[in-house]
Amino acid sequence: MNAEPVVSFYRLIEQTTLPQRADRFGAGLLPIRAARYCDSITSATGFGWWLFPPMNFSLLWDGHQVFWQYEGAEDWLSLTTAQFPNQLSRFNEGAPEALRGCSPPFLTVLPEPGLVQIWTGLLARTAPEWSLLIRPLANMPTRSDIEFFEGIVETDRWFGPLFTNVRLSITHTAINFSDDSPLVQVQPIPRTSYDDETLNTARLISDISKFTAQDWADYDRHIVSPNDDVNRPPGSYAKAVRKRRRCSVA
Repeated sequence: MNAEPVVSFYRLIEQTTLPQRADRFGAGLLPIRAARYCDSITSATGFGWWLFPPMNFSLLWDGHQVFWQYEGAEDWLSLTTAQFPNQLSRFNEGAPEALRGCSPPFLTVLPEPGLVQIWTGLLARTAPEWSLLIRPLANMPTRSDIEFFEGIVETDRWFGPLFTNVRLSITHTAINFSDDSPLVQVQPIPRTSYDDETLNTARLISDISKFTAQDWADYDRHIVSPNDDVNRPPGSYAKAVRKRRRCSVA
C-alpha cells in the first residue's frame, strides 16, 4: 500500500545535498551498547531526516560584527544578509516573472548579538495537520562553537524556506560548516501533539499511595521481574519493540 508522504522537500539551491533519513546509529557515533541494546536511543536518533548546508562556508564573530567566507571568496566578507553565490540569477531563471528577485537569503544576521539564520536551500510541505520540528541532531555530539535553536513550523499551511537559527559561542575564531555534515534534523509531528488542548491535559499521580494495582503489576513486569532473571539476555526491551514494529508493518 502506497501511503501519501507526510513531507515533501523542495530543493531551490541545486548544490544542496538531498535530505537523508536520519541514521538510527548516528553515522556510527552512538556508543556500541546504545546501538545494540537501547531502542529508545536509536529510535530517537533515526526519527526524521538530516538536512545539510548547501556549501562549505565559515562564520566569524568579533563580538560586534559577523563575517563570512566561502571557497572562491578572496577574503572575509562583512555579513548582514547574503544570497547563496549565483543563486539569484538561477532563481530568476526558473521563477515566474512576478517573483523574480525574491530568492530567500542564504545567511542573515539577526538583531541579537551573535545570532545568524542559515538556510538549508530547501522548502517543505507536509500533509494536513502535520508540522516539522527543526532541531539539532538527536543524540549526536554537540558543538562548542555554536548553539542551535529549535523551532516548529506548520509546513502544511506555510510554504517557505527551511532554516535554522544559531548562536555563535566563540569570537575571533572561524566557525566552519561542511556540506557533507548534517546541519539539523527535521521531524514530522502532528499538530495536536503540541497544542494547548493536548499539553494541558497531562495527568500527575502525585503520591505513591495513589498507584493502582495495575500500575504495580506493570512495574513488576517491566522492571522487577526481568532483573530477577539471571539468564535474561541484554536488550530485551529493544527486541520487543523491534518485534512489535515488524508486526505492525506486516
